[in-house]
Amino acid sequence: MDWNWWLPLLVVLSSFVPGVLIFFLRGAHRQARGVLNLGAAVLKIVLIGVMLWGVFSGIEYETRIEVIPNFDLVLDSSPLAMLFVTLSGVLWLVTTVYAIGYLEHSTNRSRFFGFFSLCVSATTGIALAGNLFSFIIFYEFLTLTTYPLVVHNQTDEARRAGRIYLAYTLGGGALLLLGIIWLHGAYGAFDFADPGALDQMGVAPSPTLAVIFFVMVAGLGVKAAIVPLHSWLPRAMVAPAPVSALLHAVAVVKAGAFGIVRVVYNVYGVDLVADLGVHRPLAVAAGITIIYGSVLALYQDGLKRMLAFSTVSQLSYIMLGVATLGPLATIGGLVHLVHQGLMKITLFFCAGAFDETLGVKLISKMGGVGRRMPLTMIAFTVAALGMIGLPPLAGFISKWYLGMGAAAAGDEWAIWVLVASTLLNAGYFLPVVYTGWFGTPSGDWDEHQTSSRFETAPSLLLPTLATAFLVVFVGIFANTIVSPLAWVEIISEQLY
Repeated sequence: MDWNWWLPLLVVLSSFVPGVLIFFLRGAHRQARGVLNLGAAVLKIVLIGVMLWGVFSGIEYETRIEVIPNFDLVLDSSPLAMLFVTLSGVLWLVTTVYAIGYLEHSTNRSRFFGFFSLCVSATTGIALAGNLFSFIIFYEFLTLTTYPLVVHNQTDEARRAGRIYLAYTLGGGALLLLGIIWLHGAYGAFDFADPGALDQMGVAPSPTLAVIFFVMVAGLGVKAAIVPLHSWLPRAMVAPAPVSALLHAVAVVKAGAFGIVRVVYNVYGVDLVADLGVHRPLAVAAGITIIYGSVLALYQDGLKRMLAFSTVSQLSYIMLGVATLGPLATIGGLVHLVHQGLMKITLFFCAGAFDETLGVKLISKMGGVGRRMPLTMIAFTVAALGMIGLPPLAGFISKWYLGMGAAAAGDEWAIWVLVASTLLNAGYFLPVVYTGWFGTPSGDWDEHQTSSRFETAPSLLLPTLATAFLVVFVGIFANTIVSPLAWVEIISEQLY
């Protein structure tokens, strides 16, 4: 066991160990809890940075532990794994800073931050998982660690949302487990591969393989919020804003989408998926979800609920890119995994800041908030315009590649889905932006979190501005080596 063996495991443990320790801290131990939270988040970023540089330099990292005969727990450092784990690490750091300020006056802070850290451990485990056995372990661990975060407020509404969340996600996990057992029973245990493991094994297309594919995608589709498996997501918005940000940007929903990416590219492979024809139904489901989520977002007055339906829609851009089966569409789908995370976490940070600072939860009450909280509203505007797809922001890059990929694959209908979605995005985001900047103040703001130097608590404002800056940065510098797009292009070359 050398450094290359230990590094992937340390990335997971860097949030797991502090999370366990936090449970033993009393509520009054604010400083110790802050040190553990921020120290662990920074350490994780450093470890991921070392691994990222190593992978870029051609070094392979792998942790392999035999759990039961023929089934190993594997953590590896493939470029696809590094894409997701880097996103997880960066957004965990900014969300930790935000959560410390947001929950300053909350009860049960040690319980919250303990599960918060364990949730991130599960997410990084999902990112680095090197086979289906490892993936399902961390996938189910994520369900168990996020449930206490969803019900953190302990209200009747929160408990009801938590029960619905568990029913959906445990049911989805059971379907995924069934598919994995079925697949391993037929072909034995195998690691993820570029291209797909089954493709490399020379497995012939069969109806059974198609059924297993849909069973696994249905199980993953619960967390990915594919219609009609999405209903748990808007209800989970009763959770505190940092939880909503984490759920929508990097943790639960991204775990489902990332799992579908793994199944298509690393388990089956694009050639086998094309021979089976299973990508067509997946693309149609993604297109329906994109339009459905956008239409429902139009009719919401609750800001977080509107953002939740926007996530239902935007997340399926990833699936649409995956199901289109082409290098350009793959680039668009995978880069949106990152871009959507940056934009959506910014929007939820803003929603939380409006609530904490002014008590504003409804869009109809947002009139003039931009004049009271200009920096926060600028961040919201940037992220909203990015979601619409305005150049040169992050969302434009995703939609451009998805559109080119659909054209290259001859899927003109997918282009019309993107056009319709863009118009619907404008239909529900632009009125919020207009109301925030130019609307008449409602007069009933509850200003219970103010500062003489900042428009809101610095711990709420600074992470929001940081992620908004990244939304601009990854768009303007998309054609440079430091952009997510450059890394995704490397992944696409491996897959095709």
